[in-house]
Amino acid sequence: MRWFGFGFNAFGQIYVHEKLIKGVCSDAVNEVKVSSPTELASQVDRSDCCLTTDYQIRASWSRRASLHLDGDRCVCLAGFVSNESCGRPMKESRGCKDAIISESYLTLAFSDRLESWDLQKKEKTPSWSMKIKPHPESSGPPVNLPLVPGGYIATKPPLYRSLSPHLRAKSLALSAEHVILLTASGAVYTWGLGSHGQLGHGGLSSEEEPRAVEALWGMPMSCIASGGWHSVCISDGGDLYVWGWNKSGQLGLPSQGLRKTLQQQSSQQAGAPCQDASTSPTEEPKEEEKHEEVFISIQAFPALLDITPSCEIRTVSCGCRHTAAVTTTGDLYTWGWGDYGQLGHQTFISSDEPQRVEFFREQQMRVVDVVCGAWNTFAAGVKEEVA
Repeated sequence: MRWFGFGFNAFGQIYVHEKLIKGVCSDAVNEVKVSSPTELASQVDRSDCCLTTDYQIRASWSRRASLHLDGDRCVCLAGFVSNESCGRPMKESRGCKDAIISESYLTLAFSDRLESWDLQKKEKTPSWSMKIKPHPESSGPPVNLPLVPGGYIATKPPLYRSLSPHLRAKSLALSAEHVILLTASGAVYTWGLGSHGQLGHGGLSSEEEPRAVEALWGMPMSCIASGGWHSVCISDGGDLYVWGWNKSGQLGLPSQGLRKTLQQQSSQQAGAPCQDASTSPTEEPKEEEKHEEVFISIQAFPALLDITPSCEIRTVSCGCRHTAAVTTTGDLYTWGWGDYGQLGHQTFISSDEPQRVEFFREQQMRVVDVVCGAWNTFAAGVKEEVA
């Protein structure tokens, strides 16, 4: 399995210049915007890093954590980190089973304990820790971060937040200001800020406690993800549901603001005024042209998004204002804000329509996983076997 990254790279989250890999990572950046999928390991000195063919990616706005899964399990950090940590195994992470990263904290799960390390301070001890009962199967993860026994780990203090055991939580997705929870039965609960419809309850009110998304009741879900102010989930049948803010087209629904921006850019590039010269200001449109396209700024209820009729959705991830989904056939689709190349289409154009990332098809690769940072995207692919 090979991991590729594209999008925001100002801190070297995707790669740094080969000659400066051993320098200060935050300054040794070759390119701020990466519009074409770039293999992560190809720019890293493997002798200094614990990356192998079996690892997972965790991402925040300025950082990337690579969780090494076989052999000497550990975490490697990239991006806005200290020179001593960049690209090398974090010694405090040796033996960890799982990890999550935010702008301030790296939380590690071990067989018998949890630890959160403050990434903004050079401390020799974790800022928070909690003992847990060892997992019966030593090879399996004791927790499914950010879920932990009795609650979950937040992005800011208090790091530990309790949850009712009656929820029977299976997985949990965090944004900066709202939370999505998936139960063992496939029900979806949300709480937190609701100002952009991201809770899916039909209004813009916030919720202090977990509340079931009634529009999805009776349809078991298998996967959840949260963006800046939007939310998505996948049903057991492989259907994708979206809700929340859509200003940048991150829901895959028609965005008026995005369409206007693209029209202005197109007109400026063509050297023509924004208004179509073939139509005078007073000219009335023909009767058959008097239909208005429906634009959606906020989708307060879950809406079914049909990406491709030929296959189902396997997994999904959200950035701040973009979304990425992998189909059961191994294709990667992205949509939303694309100013940093985070859509992977080798352009910096945003889109409110899901588009397939052709790079992986061209490389005869099947995408098996995707993880979005705030302004970038990381995708894992395997070579297609030719019959």
